[in-house]
Amino acid sequence: MEFSNGIRASALDSVTWIKSSHSNATGNCVEMAALPGGNVAVRNSRDPQGATLVYTRDEIAAFVAGARAGDFDSVIG
Repeated sequence: MEFSNGIRASALDSVTWIKSSHSNATGNCVEMAALPGGNVAVRNSRDPQGATLVYTRDEIAAFVAGARAGDFDSVIG
């Protein structure tokens, strides 16, 4: 099964969404879900039924590694 960018999160009823334990007190955060076939869906928790972005596992791994290394720190402060 193939999923494309922009698929509505409401269409992904069989996945489990995960959010960071570091999300803010109101729960607004980015959530991720493993998709059948190995890709990863990403959604904004403020719009849990809205559009998602779909990435490969390698793309997510590169992003997480960059976040751990501080590559995106300038974006938030």
